[in-house]
Amino acid sequence: MTDRSRPSAWPPLLLAIALEVSATLSLRAAEGVSHPLWLIPVVIGYTGSLWLLSIVLDRGMPVGVAYGIWSAIGVVLTAIMGTVLFGELLGPVQIIGIGAIVVGVLLVELGSHTRGEPAEATS
Repeated sequence: MTDRSRPSAWPPLLLAIALEVSATLSLRAAEGVSHPLWLIPVVIGYTGSLWLLSIVLDRGMPVGVAYGIWSAIGVVLTAIMGTVLFGELLGPVQIIGIGAIVVGVLLVELGSHTRGEPAEATS
């Protein structure tokens, strides 16, 4: 299968991010084991997220790019949603850090398109 015939890696990556963020927020909602039913979406979310991340890699996205985007966007969304759902405050330094993460993800993604592709091995 050539790279051109592979399905896009972006839909499963975005879904993997959504599941990871949901699982992390559910972990916060569980408050340790005070609310154990929240542990069900934790397990489902992390398991599904890692499975989808493996699909992303199988579709050809480089591991550094996929993991960088997955983790960085997950951090940003989790921080924002923690503020919205749990009233966790973000200070100025944290907001600057979130901005730096966003810039970093953009640079990683742009850099993945500007590097030369390795030549195919011939037998």
